Amino acid sequence: MSPNPFDPTHDQLPEIVPIFPLTGVLLLPRGKLPLNIFEPRYLAMTDDALAGNRMIGIIQPSDPLSRASVPPVYPIGCAGRITSFSETEDGRYLITLTGVSRFEIAREMPIQRGYRRVAASWERFVDDRDEPGPALFDRARLVEGLRSYFRIQGISANWDAIEQTPDERLVTSLSMICPFEPSEKQALLECPTLSERAGMMIAIIEMSMLDKRDGDTMARH
Repeated sequence: MSPNPFDPTHDQLPEIVPIFPLTGVLLLPRGKLPLNIFEPRYLAMTDDALAGNRMIGIIQPSDPLSRASVPPVYPIGCAGRITSFSETEDGRYLITLTGVSRFEIAREMPIQRGYRRVAASWERFVDDRDEPGPALFDRARLVEGLRSYFRIQGISANWDAIEQTPDERLVTSLSMICPFEPSEKQALLECPTLSERAGMMIAIIEMSMLDKRDGDTMARH
């Protein structure tokens, strides 16, 4: 997953980023996230992003059950650049965000046109725009666990394509699309390296399979 030549350099990363809080949704550097935009505040956010640097931050609510007008969010998200855009006849935007870099919230800014904005700190994730080094993880173990996990989740997959997918693209795509718990998604986001993210994913999948087996055993008693 080579760096995109259109992505901003570190010095070009914006100080202020609009955020789109979404429970259970993960964006990672160089990952691609399709979004269906229909709420007025997020239509406005997309308009403003398109008129500016095209950057939007994806972040998870830290308390999905909160009914606050401005619910709390995790301190770390990932900013993506709008790389695909189309309109629908019923007033929606269909966009694709391509992940650029994770960020840490320094402080929240006043709401603008209904959507939230934060002052973003990028220093902790200065390496996100570079291709990672070789991934050190047990790929065969990951794929083996994935086969069982997908079967239980009812997910079909092209296993030949998975076998041929490069490490970073595989780990990034799986982290984003697998139906992990929101807290697990956040933990994957915050992993410092690709190897650690892959190792954590293996642990999440194997723990899920263990919980499933334990549940089946209890149900038979």
